[in-house]
Amino acid sequence: MESSPPTGESTRREEEYWRRNVRYLAFLLAIWFVVSYGFGIILAEPLNAVTIPGTGFPLGFWFAQQGSIYVFVILIFVYVVLMNRLDREFDVDEVSDA
Repeated sequence: MESSPPTGESTRREEEYWRRNVRYLAFLLAIWFVVSYGFGIILAEPLNAVTIPGTGFPLGFWFAQQGSIYVFVILIFVYVVLMNRLDREFDVDEVSDA
């Protein structure tokens, strides 16, 4: 069986779906860039004037060594939540009917 070509409405919905997906990715990657490159490299010296309470570690050092990794993992979970919500909105979620 051959599938019929997508209708104009379904093509628009697919384009909107991917446009929002790419927008989410760009926003989350921009946050990660600011945290890892901005806080860990560019702003490391000013942030090193602040120490993390109870540890004595300079904040800039922490962002360069640990903070950007923690933020990246958090952003992965945020992306999962956003994409699950987007999938449900566009009715392409992976929930089984069983």
